[in-house]
Amino acid sequence: MTPLPLHNLCLLPITKLKLASEIGMFHIYVDGSCLGNQNVSLDTPAGWGVVVITGSNDLGRGNGEILHEFSGKVVTKSDDPKFIGAEVGSNNTAELTAFAEALRWALTEGGDEQIIIKTDSQYAGNQATGSWKTKANRELVSHVQSLWNEVSDLRDLSWEHVKAHAGHRWNERADHLAIRAASDEKPTSLSFWKPGQR
Repeated sequence: MTPLPLHNLCLLPITKLKLASEIGMFHIYVDGSCLGNQNVSLDTPAGWGVVVITGSNDLGRGNGEILHEFSGKVVTKSDDPKFIGAEVGSNNTAELTAFAEALRWALTEGGDEQIIIKTDSQYAGNQATGSWKTKANRELVSHVQSLWNEVSDLRDLSWEHVKAHAGHRWNERADHLAIRAASDEKPTSLSFWKPGQR
C-alpha cells in the first residue's frame, strides 16, 4: 500500500471537521426588539426573531445557509394560548421569548444535532441557563429554563454571546425579524434583504 502524501494526510482531519460542522450542528441566532423600551406595559409592542443556520464553520461573519427562520410578537395576555409568562413587552421579555421559541424548535424539529444558540443578550443567555439570579420576568424565565433543561437532556446545547449591530449577518437577520414582528410588518425576503436593514 502506498502511503498518502503528507499534504493529503494533513487535509483529512480538516475535511472531517468541516463535514461534522456542516452536518452535525445548528447555530440558532435569536434576537428581541421592543418599540419604546421605557415605561413598558402589557401593551408595549415587542417582537422576537429566530434564524436556524446549517453549514456554518463559525469562523466568519455569517456563512452557512438558513434552514428555517420565524418570528412573532411577545404575548403578554395570560388568557392567550401562546402566553409563556411575559408580563410586559420589553427588550428583555423579547430576548427571552426568542430563546424560548428557539428551544421549542429544537424540541419539535431539531433531531439530535448539537445546538449553539447565538444571542446579543447576555441577560437572556444567563437567565436561560440559570447562571444569573432572576429578579424580574420570573414566570417567563422559569419557562425558558425548563425548556433549556429539557433540550440539554436530549442533545449537546450551549449559547454564545454575539456583539449586537456589529455586522454579523445572521444576528442582523434575527434583529430584522424581531423589529418587523414588533411593528406588525412582514420581514423583507432574504433575497432582497441586506444586513443592517431594519
